[in-house]
Formats: sequence, structure tokens, C-alpha cells
Amino acid sequence: MEAIRISLDDYVLAGGGANGESYDHKTDPSIMLKLYFPGKIQQPLDEMILARKVYDLGIPTPEPGDYVVTEDGRYGIRFHRIMDKKSYSRATGDNPQEVARYAGEFARMCLKLHSTKLDVNRFENVKDRYYRLLEANPFFTSAEKDKIGKFISDTPDEDTAIHGDLQYSNAIFAGGKSYFIDLGDFCYGNHLFDVGMVYLCCYLSGEDFIKETFHMPKSLAMRFWDEFVPVYFGKDRSPKDIEEEIRPYAGLKTLIVERDTGSPMPEFRAALKSVL
Repeated sequence: MEAIRISLDDYVLAGGGANGESYDHKTDPSIMLKLYFPGKIQQPLDEMILARKVYDLGIPTPEPGDYVVTEDGRYGIRFHRIMDKKSYSRATGDNPQEVARYAGEFARMCLKLHSTKLDVNRFENVKDRYYRLLEANPFFTSAEKDKIGKFISDTPDEDTAIHGDLQYSNAIFAGGKSYFIDLGDFCYGNHLFDVGMVYLCCYLSGEDFIKETFHMPKSLAMRFWDEFVPVYFGKDRSPKDIEEEIRPYAGLKTLIVERDTGSPMPEFRAALKSVL
């Protein structure tokens, strides 16, 4: 796919993240730009192709536009912007009295996503992604890696969609519709790999991180999870049993965090206690 050359003179910086920055078009509010940091060429191309495949499945997500490159050699993707959007994390932080409503809506979005069957020949298995992360991790011992690898392998396979980075900041709503965003890790597999991220963001992450990233105190994030659970899992299951089932899948996210930070993360590793 050939990248379309654009000028950043037409855009204004709107925000930043771990992999790059987002921009709004100066004169066309319907266009937003996700621009990766210098040196990243293949990643935006892969995400562009994946974004189109996900959109074509009918999964609610902003329509991808073009694969682009700027004058300074940075690559990115243009999207059709969802106007007046708000993430479920921001909405909860701004309106804590509505936490049950927002957690319920997010849970129903997740249930629908996790019931969407995929052609497994067109998407990656989440297990393969974790096997790669585990092999590359320099902080776990060989014996620990064997135990974690067995846990991943023993998890029942599913041929349904998972987001891959299921934070409640990666779901937005506007005009009576809800959308998933940042689907660069979209794949297929067991839903527990996905829901583990929700638990990590609500319960395992520290107070300062939750405030900075999700715009709410940790106590409210924990309430979000508590309201999410009965909608997603049903009211007949014990919240304690659900938490015990989910914790090791949340702990697996340490493989991603340790890759990105270059250091071990004891607070997340503790969730793998039952595995190790």
C-alpha cells in the first residue's frame, strides 16, 4: 500500500500516547490523524490493513481513511472522526453517579464483540501473540516461562473476536452510538484474555496511573469493574470466583508492560501467583 504524502501544516496536535500522536485537521473537523513516532513504518501499515478488515466485519469502529506519510518521514493513518465523542472512562470520571450505566453499556459492547465469530485464517490467535511476548521477556526464569506457557496453552480456544487492548478508554460513544477504537491488537481467541485488561485497568493499576490515564480515582475504577461484572458474566456467578478466574489473565498483561517499560512489574506479576 502506497502512503499518501501530507503536510502537518494542515493539522493541529490533539494528544499523545505510547506509540505516537493524534492530530485534528485545521479546517475539516471530520478528519483525524494518528501519527506514529519516527522510525515506525510497518506498524501503521499493519494497523491500517487491520483497521480496514475490522471495519468491514461490521464491528463498530471509526472508518479508516488513508495510509499517510509526512514531510519528516513519519507514517500514520487518517480516520473519519467521530464528532463530539467521549470515552467510557472520561464519561465515568466526569459523571461518577452514572458509573453503573457506563459500565453496563461497555459490558454489553464487549459481549457483542466477544460473540463475533471470525475467519481464523485472516486474523492472529491471541495465544501466538502471548507466546512471542513470553519468549522475548528477559525477566521471567525458564521454569516460570514454562508454567506461564502451559497456562496459555491450557486456556480453551475460541474463534471469536477480541479487542486486544480492552481498556474502557478504548470505547467511545457519540450521537447514540458506541465504537471501539485503537484496534491495532485485534485478534481472535478466548474472551478472558480481553477481560483481563479491564480488570487490570480497574483493580491492579495504581492510583496515580488510573487518575492520569482514566481520569478518575481508583475507588471509582473499582466500582466500574463491580458494575461491569454482573452485566458481562451474569448475576448468578460469584464476583469472587470471577475475580479469581480473571486475575491470571490480567497478570499476563505484565508481558506487554515489561516489554514497553524494560523493567519487571511486581504489582502485575502478583496476579500470576496461581500460575507460578
